[in-house]
Amino acid sequence: MKTRARLLVAGFLLPLACATTGTLLHWTTLAAGAASLPKVVLSAESLAPRPIEQRTGEAVAHDYAQAWQDLSDALNANRPDLLGDYITGDAKLRLIRRIADQKKTGIRTRYQDNGHQVKAVFYSPDGGEMQLEDRVQLGIQIFDGDKLIYSSNAVEKYLVLMTPGADRWYLRLLESVPDSAF
Repeated sequence: MKTRARLLVAGFLLPLACATTGTLLHWTTLAAGAASLPKVVLSAESLAPRPIEQRTGEAVAHDYAQAWQDLSDALNANRPDLLGDYITGDAKLRLIRRIADQKKTGIRTRYQDNGHQVKAVFYSPDGGEMQLEDRVQLGIQIFDGDKLIYSSNAVEKYLVLMTPGADRWYLRLLESVPDSAF
């Protein structure tokens, strides 16, 4: 009898609690079934001027993780063709230049991506752009040929602009910012 009463109370209070808390405010790439991609946790607690719908949050987290995977692969192999379709605009142009510079000097960069804490800070009323703040933990190794010349573990911060396309969100701007930025 006590178990039945607990189930009735839980059955009433749980939906009531969910109804009062509003929409889901966190998305992660692992929840989207993308275990091979970098971990991205996207939060949107105080997002304005509009909230993120669940499907949009999942897509942004997945597509941002895919962009970072492509970025990492391209820098490690010094191959701009590996930047893929998730990176566009200024972000892609800057990365292509960086890869060209690396090729000229004979170096390459390897990132060990240890996860992103991403906060959505702006989502335009028409859904045409989203601004994010990313706090990423990276292992960074720089090689001259096959010789390791630099290695560090760092927390980096980036301002990010993503825009939607027909079937994905695009990383359009990736700007490194100082620790004091957010």
